[in-house]
Amino acid sequence: MRELDVKEITKAVAQLFVEANRELPCDLVSRIEESAKKETDPLGNGILQDLVENLAAAKALRIPICQDTGMAVLFVDLGQEVHLTGGLLEDAVNEGVRQGYVDGLLRCSVVSDPLKRKNTGDNTPAILHLRLVPGDQVTITAAPKGFGSENMSAIKMFTPSATREDILNFVIGVVKQASSNPCPPMVVGVGIGGDFEYCAYLAKKALCRSVSQQNEDPYYAEMERELLHRINALGIGPQGFGGDTTALAVQIEPYPTHIAGLPVAVNIGCHVTRHKKITI
Repeated sequence: MRELDVKEITKAVAQLFVEANRELPCDLVSRIEESAKKETDPLGNGILQDLVENLAAAKALRIPICQDTGMAVLFVDLGQEVHLTGGLLEDAVNEGVRQGYVDGLLRCSVVSDPLKRKNTGDNTPAILHLRLVPGDQVTITAAPKGFGSENMSAIKMFTPSATREDILNFVIGVVKQASSNPCPPMVVGVGIGGDFEYCAYLAKKALCRSVSQQNEDPYYAEMERELLHRINALGIGPQGFGGDTTALAVQIEPYPTHIAGLPVAVNIGCHVTRHKKITI
């Protein structure tokens, strides 16, 4: 059994959110740069070039890529052989978020009540997804989620009679309806299976996968490629001004489900789909 003081988790969480807000994953940056080289629409090409310059400036100046520094979402894989000391995990995570956002000068965007709308002032509480796994390590993925894209997400409870084409059309329809609102080019996370809430979790988790990594199952990998092609054919383009690049990636995460259902969720990320991971 390994003992780990939760202060280490607090420190890691604070650092992750500051860094994730200043610098995108390398593979996503490369995808945006590649899209800028291939974009045939003059206006769309210019916008993509501006996005590339913005990413470089944020990295060089150590400032946030976007003014919406997101709601703090965390995926924590806690090894069963880890004994946490010094306090509660959830408290440690929220303290890390507080330190990261307040001390890191990130915008605090969380309200304490969904209807009363009073800002908490430190971007807490976080959304924490905790999973017990084998081993004596803790892996933390921080994913600041902006709501311009989050608001464009959707879920549909299909019946088992739904076809592959029905699901493709649903995902494409969600993107078409979103149009320019999620600041395209976007990353599209799709969860298929589970139940009502779990397919939404899968869609969010899909956004944390490397955009250079397709689904390991060839069936779903082909669906990802087809969806990306058909979404880009919509012509929404960078920032909604038209062009070849509406999406940078489509990422599907499937899970077993009930014989009577077929849940599908679409979680949209903007061109700054941020996530950063550390293992302690």
